[in-house]
Amino acid sequence: MKEACGVVGVVAPGRDVAYACYDALYALQHRGQESAGMATFQNHQITVVKDNGLVSHVFADTTLRALAGSMVIGHTRYSTSGSANWTAAQPVYRSAGESGFALAHNGNLTNTAALAESAGLHLTTMLSDSDLVAELLGHAVLEGATLPEALHDVLRRAEGAFSMVILEAGAIHAVRDPHGFRPLCLGRLGEPDAPEGWVVASETPALDVVGATFVREVEPGEMVTITEDGVTSTRLLEPAEGPTRLCIFEFVYFARPDAYLMGHQVHSVRRRMGERLATSSPVEADLVMGVPDSGIPAAEGYAKASGIPFGYGLVKNRYIGRTFITPDQAQRAAGVRRKLNPLRDTIEGQRLVVVDDSIVRGTTTRALVRMLREAGAREVHLRISSPPFVWPCYYGIDTPNREELLAATHSLAEMREFIGCDSLAFISMEDLRTAVEVGDACCDACLTGNYPAPTPVTIGQSRAHW
Repeated sequence: MKEACGVVGVVAPGRDVAYACYDALYALQHRGQESAGMATFQNHQITVVKDNGLVSHVFADTTLRALAGSMVIGHTRYSTSGSANWTAAQPVYRSAGESGFALAHNGNLTNTAALAESAGLHLTTMLSDSDLVAELLGHAVLEGATLPEALHDVLRRAEGAFSMVILEAGAIHAVRDPHGFRPLCLGRLGEPDAPEGWVVASETPALDVVGATFVREVEPGEMVTITEDGVTSTRLLEPAEGPTRLCIFEFVYFARPDAYLMGHQVHSVRRRMGERLATSSPVEADLVMGVPDSGIPAAEGYAKASGIPFGYGLVKNRYIGRTFITPDQAQRAAGVRRKLNPLRDTIEGQRLVVVDDSIVRGTTTRALVRMLREAGAREVHLRISSPPFVWPCYYGIDTPNREELLAATHSLAEMREFIGCDSLAFISMEDLRTAVEVGDACCDACLTGNYPAPTPVTIGQSRAHW
């Protein structure tokens, strides 16, 4: 699976905030490692710097010092094959308005063709759905609309997932789609009675690293506007019927373990997933180990509930990104060895319970099991902290076509044989919901096929903005 992006916005009167944005983007880099960018506002001018590479590669100290201004938005991105070029990096900029505007987007629109056609645009000329939204906003502003008016006009016609930050002269707007598919939160710099600034970000660790206090999550359909005078809230779009539909895989895999989502710390949720797995799928074993990083808390929970000792059987190379970053499956499988190395003294001769977060195609998992056996594991019992992944996602996670999803085309026994483990078990949908503790207030379409919003007609359509 391929997560979309991380977004940040910072306003702090009297301060140059590029360094704060840099730190916040660093905290969100797990959400995308293809490219990074910032846009700052000062002296009636918006300056955009963006490029391919990690945050630390794109922004040198000299670059950050040159990005003066008390308002900034930032973006860190994952892209699909074919769009890994600097022109698709974000924020995207349009010159319409007093100083123009810059936009950064996490998510995926599912009706881009209809949006482009309604405006007489050629979709093939757009680098991404983010680029399309910026173009539509620019047209509306040139026709006399304010940027908030343009956002309402364009986004009320948009379908799919979007958490966006938009910078214009003197203001940052943060908008979340009516379903709340992708996360977005608001934080305060300074004390409640004397705020020194405001931060919006995809996850709470980005607030923590800049010294901001979490205030609340941005509501589905809400637009939060931040100026040097403070924060205002507008119901830009009518919220969708029913509960918030935050992607359930934010809890399983995407979000950092120290993030808080819907009032729950992700690490604690993942531990509860492991506890439920131990109860529903016990096995005799000598050691419980997790696949770094998201499998570790679930493994801790499995060990606690089962009484089997917990241990670290894999060392992660911290200089290697998530293996889904590689565009080719052969490279992805080879990336397992670059990313993970077994601790032979811990593994050799042991019956292992190996806890991982998900199985998509299964080839990466098979390579992992083979590596553990080569390191001397006597038995490998695989436990997965999400139910079988059987449907594609269209709301901000780039997943294969359904035919490529292992669980969609194989029985449990066939999956076990393909992967090469001694036993295989998944958490149930009921147990996952119990562990997350938010009832049905999550989108689980990739697990159930119950899509809460329209999906594109063309399966596997390009998501170039990643």
